[in-house]
Amino acid sequence: MASKSVDTAGAKLKEEPSMADVYNSELTPLQQHAAFFDRNKDGIIYPSETYEGLRAIGCGVAVSALGAVFINSFVGPKTVPDNVQAPAFKFPIYIKNIQKGKHGSDTDAYDTHGRDIFKKFEEIFKKHAHTRPDALTSKELDELLQSNREPKDLKGRVGAFGEWKLIYSLCKDKEGYLHKETVRAIYDGSVFVKLEQERIEAKELVKKK
Repeated sequence: MASKSVDTAGAKLKEEPSMADVYNSELTPLQQHAAFFDRNKDGIIYPSETYEGLRAIGCGVAVSALGAVFINSFVGPKTVPDNVQAPAFKFPIYIKNIQKGKHGSDTDAYDTHGRDIFKKFEEIFKKHAHTRPDALTSKELDELLQSNREPKDLKGRVGAFGEWKLIYSLCKDKEGYLHKETVRAIYDGSVFVKLEQERIEAKELVKKK
């Protein structure tokens, strides 16, 4: 629902669109990726929601807390829309502008609008999947991270390292392979939905025993 701005006399000045309006149109893959962490679907991701989302996909308390602080403080300020006063020290991430939160030292598989680039995605496996063509080992993932490093980009390197290592730990198979179809699902966020559902089903099974 749109909110209303008022002057000191109480007269309506204009209608301000709700940030949740982003869901009224088709989301880009990057927006879909981020939207998993918008737990109340208001178009804004606060650190508490990032924490909740990380916990939902299987991260521990410490990793989730550190991740929420780093992700929101690093990405949030870049995504604040024009003419919006973000609440101080809360570091909200606005899904509408999530493409502005892209960091360096990564695969560039998203373009500047947050759409995925098929060619860049395929290059990940053409260049680094040496053991088998449709998956990455831990060593090959390290090679990927190394090759994408940009000079003097400490934050980007840390961000890329944290993201990929987290996904690898959560999504690798029993033989230590991170499959191509899983990586594809990372880019549109569908892997997060899958991980959360698996955890819910596992908890339900435990309750039945």
